[in-house]
Amino acid sequence: MSIVVNGVTKLYGSQKVLDNISFEVKTGEIVGFLGPNGAGKSTLMKIITGFIPATSGRVAVNGLDVETNNIELKRQIGYLPENNPLYPEMYVREYLSFVASIYKCGKPRKKLIDDIIETTGLAPEQKKKIASLSKGYKQRVGLAHALIHNPAVLILDEATTGLDPNQIMEIRNLIREVGKEKTVLLSTHIMQEAEALCQRVIIIDRGVIMANEEKSKIYSLIKHARQVVTVEFDREIALSKLSEIRIATDIRPAGTNAWQIEAGGTDDIRPAIFKFAVDNNLTVLSLNKRQNNLEEIFRHLTN
Repeated sequence: MSIVVNGVTKLYGSQKVLDNISFEVKTGEIVGFLGPNGAGKSTLMKIITGFIPATSGRVAVNGLDVETNNIELKRQIGYLPENNPLYPEMYVREYLSFVASIYKCGKPRKKLIDDIIETTGLAPEQKKKIASLSKGYKQRVGLAHALIHNPAVLILDEATTGLDPNQIMEIRNLIREVGKEKTVLLSTHIMQEAEALCQRVIIIDRGVIMANEEKSKIYSLIKHARQVVTVEFDREIALSKLSEIRIATDIRPAGTNAWQIEAGGTDDIRPAIFKFAVDNNLTVLSLNKRQNNLEEIFRHLTN
């Protein structure tokens, strides 16, 4: 396992920020780490990266105990914190050279920096001061910093916060590419980001893990989620007549001869809609059932 978190608790005075957290991240996985503000995500990431200690419990990265192998741990991990601390007065290449010297990278310095600039798409801005860069390019510099020593594990805390849609797509594509060779733990508030990038999702709320599932299985966590179906008939039908679909809990217009129908429970509402159509000599022109998405799961588990 690349990351093993076992029984981690963190107290700030009498406030319990993390409560007996345990999970594992396998080599080569991209795992989404989700939770509302104040859930404990950033605190746990700082513990994993060795910046703050846990009150109790154990964390290991690539077999290295975080507390007893802190210096070696830094060689194994690339970390992009939420606020991305950079030196704004330095030029991009100057800054990356400085970071490479800290990590004592053995590769010829110029070649190393050229490679990381190409990987992170910094070439157009490489001769500028960091202070003059857009938010998107500053995030790229932060990613270059996290990647320059070729770590096995990447810890990314809100990597796309504050970026415009084009910048978000660029950073996601970059994370997807580097994730083919590395283990990635990605904290994000953007549910679409987790759905687009991650194979597994961990949801935390008030310091407790609420879910830890493969993305394909997490939608089953809502046992009684509402069903939302949009149906279009070949002719007009009265709302009062549609109320005969007894398992429907809400019916509202959705266009010409089209209706959005909601139902609770686990019984699929679509057979009832088809039966209603047959009983009333209607033809169903289209029928679409909206699938549960990660945002609904998140809201259900952290409400």
